Amino acid sequence: MQESGFDVPREERYFEDYLAGAVHEFGPVSLDEIEIVEFGKRFVPQPYHTDPELARKTIYKGLIASGWHTAAAMMRVYSDNYLSAVANLGSPGVDELRWNKPVRPGDRLTVRVTVLETRRSSSKPDRGIVNSFLETLNQDGDVVMSMKMINFMTARQTSG
Repeated sequence: MQESGFDVPREERYFEDYLAGAVHEFGPVSLDEIEIVEFGKRFVPQPYHTDPELARKTIYKGLIASGWHTAAAMMRVYSDNYLSAVANLGSPGVDELRWNKPVRPGDRLTVRVTVLETRRSSSKPDRGIVNSFLETLNQDGDVVMSMKMINFMTARQTSG
C-alpha cells in the first residue's frame, strides 16, 4: 500500500486529521477472472460478468467486473486505509456514483481520495462531517469509477 499522507495512523485518526484539499492515494488492488466470475454469478448474473466465452460476444468484447464488485473492492481499500479505525461513525450514503470504464481481469486499481470539505456538526459538537471525492483508477491512470462520499467522524476535541 502507498503512504496515506496523513500525519497519524488510522488508529489515532480523528475528524481534525481530515484536511480540506488533501489528496490521498491507496492501493493497488486487482480483481482476477475467478473473483469476477464468482461475484457475477452470485450478485450480477450477466454474461459479461459470468462467462468469458459469452462475454467476448458482447459490446465489452470480454469479461468485465460488475460495477458493484469494483465498488466493493474500492470500499475495502478505502476502509483499510482512509477511514479512521477509532473515530469513524459511518456514512449516510454516497452521491454521484459513476462507472466510467470497465474493469477487466488483472487491472491494477488504486483509490484516490480528495477531501472536499470538513465541518463540525452544529447539533453534535463531538463530531464532524467529512465530504470526500473518491476516484478509482486503473493501471493506465483512467478513472474507472468515481463518487462523492460523506462520513461522520468523532472529534478529538469538543468545540466550544
